[in-house]
Amino acid sequence: MKSQPNILVRGKSWCYGFVLLFVTAGLPAMTYAAKMSTSHAITLFMAGDIMIGRGIDQVLPHPGDPRLYEPYVKDAGGYVALAEAANGNIQKPLRCETLWGAALPEWQRIAPDVRLVNLETSITTSRDYWPGKGIHYKMHPENITCLSEAGIDHCSLANNHVLDWGYGGLGETLASLAAAGIGFSGAGENLEQAERAAIIDVADKGRIIVFSYGFRSSGISSDWAAQADQAGVNLLPDLSARTVRRVRQQVEELKQAGDIVIASIHWGSNWGYAVPRRHIDFAHGLIDEAGVDVIHGHSSHHPRPLEVYNGKLIIYGSGDFINDYEGIGGYEEYRDDLVLMYFADIDPGSGKLVRLQLVPMQIKRFSLRRASAADSQWLQQTLNREGRLMGTRLKLTEDLVLTLEK
Repeated sequence: MKSQPNILVRGKSWCYGFVLLFVTAGLPAMTYAAKMSTSHAITLFMAGDIMIGRGIDQVLPHPGDPRLYEPYVKDAGGYVALAEAANGNIQKPLRCETLWGAALPEWQRIAPDVRLVNLETSITTSRDYWPGKGIHYKMHPENITCLSEAGIDHCSLANNHVLDWGYGGLGETLASLAAAGIGFSGAGENLEQAERAAIIDVADKGRIIVFSYGFRSSGISSDWAAQADQAGVNLLPDLSARTVRRVRQQVEELKQAGDIVIASIHWGSNWGYAVPRRHIDFAHGLIDEAGVDVIHGHSSHHPRPLEVYNGKLIIYGSGDFINDYEGIGGYEEYRDDLVLMYFADIDPGSGKLVRLQLVPMQIKRFSLRRASAADSQWLQQTLNREGRLMGTRLKLTEDLVLTLEK
């Protein structure tokens, strides 16, 4: 693929570079927001994994080939049947606005400057599935309108599903996103492109720089690592001080005064709340030494704890945002049907967090809806319990929004 030109996206000028999201974070809302106005802050929307292939693709307006090569399910329609058995009939075709459901008015209400997600779905018609891999996600390219209609500005691609349908599938994914005017980072036709960051100009506020990285702990095969002459993902070798220095060099090449740098990282296991010490040390190193302002972690199927470190936001695991897991048994104690919309106000002058709001949602019949009061309280209690060691606490407001306080 040729180098991507700058693209104007709803008033934001895009150019493509290394994949790390540079965002500024600060003190928790209840302490820092009182001292700093949000009027000049940049508001980020961040979410975890967007998995709109497989079963969801089958109910969208342009379903692709349903054939799967999984050990037990051979037709993507099987996931539709599981979801309907659990929660009732699903509208077909499912309109994009129905897929996003209650997220749409939240985006309208908060009006984030930039919307960032991890796209764990290949956008392709390829039938060249990756052999030996148990799960393969793809969405028909014509269904990309669902990303456009959601106003998604940037997709991180350094994950363990972007090559599910081979190098041809990856190439079609990159081309589809570029044609739709949606920025991306973390994968490319060669190492140079896979390492490029995405730069977003927010009118009258500043720039956001997004670097996307993947680690093998999330299930990314070492065979998927991009090389000088081979397509693939931006796969980092380890979480060492040497890797921090490598990231610092990339950041220093791009970051200017007033920029917010975000590192979007696909790492860790799918289940469990514990955050490995090596993840914490690496995240702190990125902030202290590499100049990163916000860390947008993902891979876990449910939210993991948050941390505000030296005034900067670390999301260790943002959980899934939309998937086709309804009706699949196992791990029920983690409530993967409950998801979060992350809205972070960042001061572009300092890169610090001004305010953080989390909007609880529930996936039901392949559509996002506001979580109930009881489910919102469950999320609050769970994240407060798990965030105690991180020093973070969430308050639940009367309108069922979680806000970060000290």
